[in-house]
Amino acid sequence: MLFDCASLSPENTYKLLVSTIVPRPIAWVTTLDAEGRPNAAPYSFFNAMSGSPPVLCIGIGPKREGLKDTGENIRRSGQFVVNLVPESAAAAMNVTAIDFPPGVDELLEAGLTAVPSTHVGPPRIAESPVAMECERIAVVEVGHGRAVVLGRVLAFHIDDACVLDPVKCYVDTPKLGLIGRMHGAGGYLRTSDRFEMPRIALADWQDKRAAD
Repeated sequence: MLFDCASLSPENTYKLLVSTIVPRPIAWVTTLDAEGRPNAAPYSFFNAMSGSPPVLCIGIGPKREGLKDTGENIRRSGQFVVNLVPESAAAAMNVTAIDFPPGVDELLEAGLTAVPSTHVGPPRIAESPVAMECERIAVVEVGHGRAVVLGRVLAFHIDDACVLDPVKCYVDTPKLGLIGRMHGAGGYLRTSDRFEMPRIALADWQDKRAAD
């Protein structure tokens, strides 16, 4: 279900932010590179910073020269989508965290489904129950190849099954089944407990793909 922020009151926009960005959320960010190829990567330095206007904040680290691909794509195009991660897509999210070389389609590698967005070029991830289309407000350089991206939310896409009242913008937050990042190399959080999932090394993934 589409919620266009242009038609929502500040109160209802705030409801959508606080009822979906939980717990310790992961920004599963999709962007497009200079050749129009999709890129997807998860970021745990992420949260809502403002309700009116609706603003998200993502911390992005370095990769080789400059920022990681996500940061460079946002710096260049000014557009991105923040998809939230349900437990059902955790393994696929972990694949998109692999340090693939530039130009690799992480959505394809992870077996995910790209869905066209409404206001921006980068696609949404169909397997995500919440997706927020965003435009860049600013990229704040904070040193050592790291930056903080501020983005304004243009629209919310929320799974119809998780919307209790579309008029009042009530969302069934537990039904979203979101996971969050915990401390440690492979720590994640469910609503009620925690599980471990180590990241996959690029060489291990390539060996697995070759053996399939």
